[in-house]
Amino acid sequence: MNKATIYLIAVGFLMYSIAIDAQQRNYISMKDVIAIASKNNTNVQIAELDRRISTANYQQTDAVFLPQVSVNYTAMTTNNPLNAFGFLLQQGIATSQDFEPSKLNHPSGTQNYGTSIDAKLPIFNLDLIYARKGAKLQQDVYKYKSAYTKEYIAFEVKKAYTQLQFTYLLKQILQVTLADVNQINQVVTNYYKQGLVQKSDVLNAQVQVNTVESALSRAESNILNASERLSLLTGNTLQEPNVYLTDSLTQELSEFQNAVLPETRSDILAMKTALDASKMMAKSANMAVLPKINTFGNYQFNDSKMFGFNKNSYMVGISVVWNLFTGNQNSSKIKSANYATYKMKKELDLLIDKSHLELNKTLRDLTDFEIEIKKHDRSVEQATEALRILKNRYREGLVSTSDVLTARAQLSQQRIELAQAVMSYNVTKYYTELLTSNY
Repeated sequence: MNKATIYLIAVGFLMYSIAIDAQQRNYISMKDVIAIASKNNTNVQIAELDRRISTANYQQTDAVFLPQVSVNYTAMTTNNPLNAFGFLLQQGIATSQDFEPSKLNHPSGTQNYGTSIDAKLPIFNLDLIYARKGAKLQQDVYKYKSAYTKEYIAFEVKKAYTQLQFTYLLKQILQVTLADVNQINQVVTNYYKQGLVQKSDVLNAQVQVNTVESALSRAESNILNASERLSLLTGNTLQEPNVYLTDSLTQELSEFQNAVLPETRSDILAMKTALDASKMMAKSANMAVLPKINTFGNYQFNDSKMFGFNKNSYMVGISVVWNLFTGNQNSSKIKSANYATYKMKKELDLLIDKSHLELNKTLRDLTDFEIEIKKHDRSVEQATEALRILKNRYREGLVSTSDVLTARAQLSQQRIELAQAVMSYNVTKYYTELLTSNY
């Protein structure tokens, strides 16, 4: 690789870094991101709309107790003998002459303008009462689902924020590595000019510089990718995404050694409440075979002139309806509701069992990452000391350039693996918090 090529690569990388740095970078804390996402995240807003829909559906069941009132206005004309004479009676204008057979059999066109006020009042509809209770429970289901959605989005925000913290730490590690490798490259180049090292040593150093520069370029891209992910979670558009600045990545303290799965976790409560709602709907299906009792009333005005209110009349009553046989419809609904309840119970048991397994696995992962972090801490110390010793021996001409470059690469790798272990530990801790959260 000639000097011109190296120069072009360096200039290109510099221009890319300047372009990235030129973008607006706003510091934001994890707490602030979570607060913004809890309001603006699309999934949170959808869950809230589902909750409001369930509330509106429950309010529809007020009709189980409240009266229904309607007003109708009709204008009709007919020469039908029966209807024509009925209009006269409704209007209260029938006379003895209207009983003549010729008039009864061949009436002329007769008009009737009627205004009717109808009212219905439920008295006893046990199936609808249980359906209303089921709708109320369904409302609670979506309340718990909305709460769990917020908790899950908060976990996703913490995860994305931690990944962004890692990308910044990775960039810092690579920048330090690049500065160190450039220094080694400069020393090797000077030694080569003095005839103290081979050309292969210079080439190895330049390859290492190019490798680190390429990794640093990817780290810059990952910062933008992680920032866009964070923007999406907070409900922002990606047309002009910000590059967020975060706190430094540090290991979070964990106290989950004796953690247990809470039965009051919001998603478990949602499933339990859905099971109760299903039981209510099954009871509603069973109660549909009972008689239904309702009252009704009607108040009418009839006139031969438009918008006339000459003659009024009323009718009130009570109806008892008992559907003794509906072509196996009721019995099939009862079976379907019972099966749905049994299925819901199985789904609840499966959710709890899976949650127990997931919690146990997560707790083991936390322990493994703790051990891994300690080992990588030790490895970083050892790799740092090894590099220091090799640099000293290199100055004395006792080791090759490849040995120093290998030691430098080993130290960078150990630091990156330590950062990855810390990131994985923190994300696992946040997931454990999600699994053990109470409503």
